Amino acid sequence: MGGSDQGRVQGGRGPVDAEQMIEEARKAFFVMFGFLVIVWLVQLANYTDHYALSRDYGVVSGDFGTLPDILSAPFLHWSWAHIESNSGPLFVFGFLAAYRGVVRFLGLSLLVAVTSGLAVWFFERGSVETVGASGLIFGYFGYVVVRGIFDRHLIDTLIGVVMAASFAYLLTVAVPGTPGVSWLGHLGGLIGGLAGAWLFRDRHPRTFPPTHSDGGTGITTRRAPAAGADNPRTDLYKELGDLGLL
Repeated sequence: MGGSDQGRVQGGRGPVDAEQMIEEARKAFFVMFGFLVIVWLVQLANYTDHYALSRDYGVVSGDFGTLPDILSAPFLHWSWAHIESNSGPLFVFGFLAAYRGVVRFLGLSLLVAVTSGLAVWFFERGSVETVGASGLIFGYFGYVVVRGIFDRHLIDTLIGVVMAASFAYLLTVAVPGTPGVSWLGHLGGLIGGLAGAWLFRDRHPRTFPPTHSDGGTGITTRRAPAAGADNPRTDLYKELGDLGLL
């Protein structure tokens, strides 16, 4: 009452303390766990019906009747090996994309599904049904890699650097040349993820605190804002302090 609420940030950004991050991470975990459960249950039904779902609800280039299937195709796969290869990356990148906010993540998922599906619908050759969650994987990957740059968030930038260095090989299947792989769906998903990082970026202004000199010694420093100060970068300075960088 009447004082600053330490560990919380004002200025329209809401609480960003450790407890909230843990809560958002918990939500992200259950969202991705639930999504994988649905995908595997759909695969079980698909398998028992000899993959009729993949044939009926896949995206076919130039077929207007399959345009709505852009939203169903990510839930379908052609084999157990197909879904097994997608499940791990889908969970990891999906979790990293979701832990800063589940609502934003759902908007991102819709965008990526559309860009991946449209890339297949417009440019894929041959009347083949394209299904699989790999477009989402590439979208989440692109989003995680650049999100920290657009949000100017230290931790997310570091995560993006690590993910880019560790999984750069994924880009080899976002270009032509891999037989039986819809590289167009991968590329479309990647573009959607990069666009999503920009569209869903943190739009609150961020400014550095003023510098000040220390009594003519020639040393110039920046003063980090006090806890609870009305400064939109308070969360960044708090993280830098926790890391010992301030």
